[in-house]
Amino acid sequence: MTRGIDEPDARGRTGLHLTGRDLAGNPRVKVRDVQVLSSDWYVTRTTTFDFRHADGHWSTQSRETHDRGNGATILLYDLQRRVVLLIRQFRFPAYVNGHPDGVLLEAPAGLLDDDEPDAAIRREAMEETGHDIGEPQHLFDVYMSPGSVTEKLHFYAAPFSSATRTSAGGGLVAEGEDIELVELGLDDALAAIGDTIVDAKTIMLLQWAALSGPFGASRPRDAAGTRDDTDAGHP
Repeated sequence: MTRGIDEPDARGRTGLHLTGRDLAGNPRVKVRDVQVLSSDWYVTRTTTFDFRHADGHWSTQSRETHDRGNGATILLYDLQRRVVLLIRQFRFPAYVNGHPDGVLLEAPAGLLDDDEPDAAIRREAMEETGHDIGEPQHLFDVYMSPGSVTEKLHFYAAPFSSATRTSAGGGLVAEGEDIELVELGLDDALAAIGDTIVDAKTIMLLQWAALSGPFGASRPRDAAGTRDDTDAGHP
């Protein structure tokens, strides 16, 4: 009996060795074999496949993939005060790879689990920040590390205010989360990119906000030169 194949893993899954075997969208790729290397909360596989190169010859290749499921992230912003709401939390993978203390400034995010992306990010925003954001604006979907990680991340944005704060936030104690809320002026947040903000999803959301989002220079202006914020949050 092998966990994740014929014996349920920590998440109750079996048949994980079948993922990718039926792929047929690319005629240049023919999957030969899929092996499950580990299966606990996430799944690591080695897939062997034949690949037809541009000159027509075929080669046999193997790739490891890390499957943690798909996720969602959100930028919470207050247009009137020109601030964004981020979170600060400890990230061991960053710590072990050279970050001084492993404590990162980030946009709220989390795995979808069994939820649709918009429902998942509303759940995560509530758990981490305590804000009930209503219906978020969908921005785009991105493969964050396509060389080895299968995850697709769904990006969202939504306004926040004192009226949307319904609980303390801070994350789930049962999952070991210890989250601090951080309000930051947009200009300060943009200036912190590459310094105290080194998280990719957060950088992408801040750049969206500044370029084409609610704070963007491309927002329409009225005759007096004032930016029209009646449809704030929509590029």
